[in-house]
Amino acid sequence: MSSPIARGTATAGRSPFRAKALTLAAAAALATAVLPASAAAASAQPFGYAPVGLASVHGSQWASSSPWGGYVATGSGFRSIVGSWTEPPVTCTSRNNLFAPWVGIDGYGSQTVEQTGAQVSCSSGRAVYSAWYEMYPANPVYLSNPVAAGDSFTGSVTTTGNGSYKISLSDNTQGWTYNTTQRLSAQNVSAEAIIESPTSSYPKFTATSFSGITVNGNTFSAYNPIPLSSGGYSPTALNGGSFSLVP
Repeated sequence: MSSPIARGTATAGRSPFRAKALTLAAAAALATAVLPASAAAASAQPFGYAPVGLASVHGSQWASSSPWGGYVATGSGFRSIVGSWTEPPVTCTSRNNLFAPWVGIDGYGSQTVEQTGAQVSCSSGRAVYSAWYEMYPANPVYLSNPVAAGDSFTGSVTTTGNGSYKISLSDNTQGWTYNTTQRLSAQNVSAEAIIESPTSSYPKFTATSFSGITVNGNTFSAYNPIPLSSGGYSPTALNGGSFSLVP
């Protein structure tokens, strides 16, 4: 499958760059370096935010060992998802700690994910925050726009048909918005609001809260989405389009 071509615009900050794959040696060297708090985290993401197979979630309700945590609506014909979240302050317990809240389409039993979110990496020995989008299986694309703990985000993924996807991410606290249109051959068979750790190593946090989630313009709960737990964090009951992930 060919990689999508980025056509992105930002209303604040600089243009994004595509993170390059790291060798294991480079990753080990970077793990010992202290990055400035404003550094874009090209080194923080050695893995993509990936799809999950249906078998990996061990059933449909309150899976205890899913790679994803949150809620996922399944079926067909998913054209859009919009949702907001607060990027939590974290305590790093390991340099392997890496996680992100995100919203997206596909990935639950399919082989692509069209998604956007904001991650925190502890690879430098402290929490470093960065925003990104990803058209999996292509690598994540990181934005150089500022991100900090406690920031309020709104993300959306919308397909306009014929494999075209509009991705938008706004940091409501910092006051910037990034938009891009991408192309990918995808199935549109799920829509989700998720936390994920590609390293299977979450930092400690009190809660990650999502709100205002809509799918195809409807309240998220109308689709009876499946709750998933991940890394010791489980979703609270879904209230319309709002829930939190808590330990």
